[in-house]
Amino acid sequence: MSAVLKAIWRHALEQPAKVALMDEYGDLSYRELRSEIEIVAQQITGIVENASAVGVKLENSRAWAVVDLALVQMQIASLPLPPFFTPAQQDHALKTAGAEFLLSDEDEAGCEALLSFEVAGTFLHLYRTPHIKQPVHCGTAKITFTSGTTGTPKGVCLSQNALEATAMSILDRVGEGMALTHLAILPLSVLLENVAGLYPVLLAGGTYAAYRQEHIGFGRSFQPDFMRLVQVLEEEKVTSAIMVPEILRGSMAALATRQKPLSSMRMIAVGGSRVAPGLLAQAHSMGLPVYEGYGLSEAGSVVAMNAPGDNVPGTVGSLLPHIEATILERGELVLMKPPFLGYVGQTAQVGPYRTGDIVQRDEEGRLQIAGRFRNVLINSYGRNIAPEWVESELLANPEIAQAVVFGDGRPALGAIVVPSSAKVRPEQLQGAINRANARLPEYAQVKCWFPSQPFTIASGELTGSGRPRRDIIQKARIEMIEKTYAKESDTSPFFDRLLAETEQERNAFMTIPLIERGLREGASVETYIAYLTEAYHHVKHTVPLMEAAKANIPADRDELHEALDEYIEEEVGHEEWILNDIRHAGGNDTAVRNGQPRLATELMVSFAYDYITRINPVGFFGMVLVLEGTSTAIATQAAEKLMETLGLSKNCFSYLFSHGALDIEHMKFFETLMNKISDPTDQEAIIYMAKRMYALFGNVLRSIPFTEEMQNVA
Repeated sequence: MSAVLKAIWRHALEQPAKVALMDEYGDLSYRELRSEIEIVAQQITGIVENASAVGVKLENSRAWAVVDLALVQMQIASLPLPPFFTPAQQDHALKTAGAEFLLSDEDEAGCEALLSFEVAGTFLHLYRTPHIKQPVHCGTAKITFTSGTTGTPKGVCLSQNALEATAMSILDRVGEGMALTHLAILPLSVLLENVAGLYPVLLAGGTYAAYRQEHIGFGRSFQPDFMRLVQVLEEEKVTSAIMVPEILRGSMAALATRQKPLSSMRMIAVGGSRVAPGLLAQAHSMGLPVYEGYGLSEAGSVVAMNAPGDNVPGTVGSLLPHIEATILERGELVLMKPPFLGYVGQTAQVGPYRTGDIVQRDEEGRLQIAGRFRNVLINSYGRNIAPEWVESELLANPEIAQAVVFGDGRPALGAIVVPSSAKVRPEQLQGAINRANARLPEYAQVKCWFPSQPFTIASGELTGSGRPRRDIIQKARIEMIEKTYAKESDTSPFFDRLLAETEQERNAFMTIPLIERGLREGASVETYIAYLTEAYHHVKHTVPLMEAAKANIPADRDELHEALDEYIEEEVGHEEWILNDIRHAGGNDTAVRNGQPRLATELMVSFAYDYITRINPVGFFGMVLVLEGTSTAIATQAAEKLMETLGLSKNCFSYLFSHGALDIEHMKFFETLMNKISDPTDQEAIIYMAKRMYALFGNVLRSIPFTEEMQNVA
């Protein structure tokens, strides 16, 4: 029997009422946990007993842990599917591992439902997938698919003995006192949380809190509510947690605002990417017991870690007791007895495993991680530089949320920098970079930089564990990189650049049938009224959006505040013009006023509010370009064509005629205003919003019924 199951069985006898697992729906004692594991195993054994692997796609919950342990008892390989996997990555993982079955708490399209049952307050479904059974390495207990630095995940096969050796080594290093109450912040489907969080706590007889991500403030992708997270940490008297550097930074900011320490916290383990010593020092000055570690999936998730009584910032601690490793001449860490069995679909792992990580070891055996061989930059003077080193110094500054360093073959390094908020000004970013440079030797200093929108998993620019995909990030910004190095100051007016960089989206927008054919052939009264209906539902938000932008733009931006005041004065009441046009055209203006927009309209408006209030309020002017620029281009022409084909009077077209003329004046004003925008961050935000608005407004127009039958051909 596995060591974790033996421990649970022992705790069920010695402390049966002790809470083993908890989530927002309730607790499971050790006695109840043992019972639940056996019940789940009995329920699914007859179906999955000969499976090579069973996919597990569940939110963090008590049920996740029960299912994982039931599969351990059944000696069937589990295949956890992280929530950040795209559908294509999920399907690739299931197919590659030959997972014929999937346990999920969601409805799964394309899978045959075999069984539904409740586990610890969560309703689960067992599905048969369309995939064919594949051989996996003998002894595989868990297949963890990590997206690594490429888009296609590869599966690491690990035995239960290897996983538990890691868990027991961690417990040996930190002591059972750290595992009293542990909160899962990362998804349990991430190997690090599973092996370094869940298993050590159960081995020690502690309590493991597996709340859903939404409950702890992580319900919205890429918009964590860190105040909620620290509130849960305090309310539940959590003693240990695992974080990645980004979560640590966010939690520190929330705690600084809250001005109340985490009184029960004994250990915060941080891993996933290099952490700057300055950030760790800041955490310690706040009273946070932060300990940096290092690992990789092929090593069962953790290789080395700092611990109470032996914590040296700038290192990742010494090797865990069960790890044997050596360092090659060039600094590469090699695991002499790697715990993984091999990759799915490839030959078994035999002999030492080269990690690809560059390390140094101090006299006490503690490791320092410099970076990865594949990422090393060699400047034109022949100096080798690990970008992770420089990036960690940049990220130690609160003004910077993300950073990617470039400069291979160049005389100096450059950086792509993502500000931590829309309120961070360029001069503040430059100050942060100057502070980082002061801690770096001359050859590793950042000499040029430019701001960027955030890198995300959804865009393909981050791996599932949050590491940057450097090639993808740099390829998407190669023109900006070249301009930065060439020191080409863009002397052309920003308005011209804005039009040039949105030309492709604008041209695509103009091919929408409602525009292209409508201007040429006209449309039915029904289509016209449907258009006015959606116009009403977004135009009524124009003034509130402007007010929101004004409220979020810093008070010292006088030119933008004055411009918005003028826009607001001009735009008040325009939605009433639209209702008048609807009434005169034979529509029911009251029903429109009291009705709901189409989904596409609702999404467009919601995106605008979200971007203005959450990312950068100056981006609102990108929406102005799209809506007013569109009116300038087609409003008068559209009104004249519809009058001609429908035989309606001019009082049915007050909105279109007025905007055709009015927006020409507005666009002249807009051009002047845009040419005053010199902040690169604001310029990027306006361009970004304009590109998105062309797509979103295009979807609004596509959603309006416009068919051959609806065209007026009289």
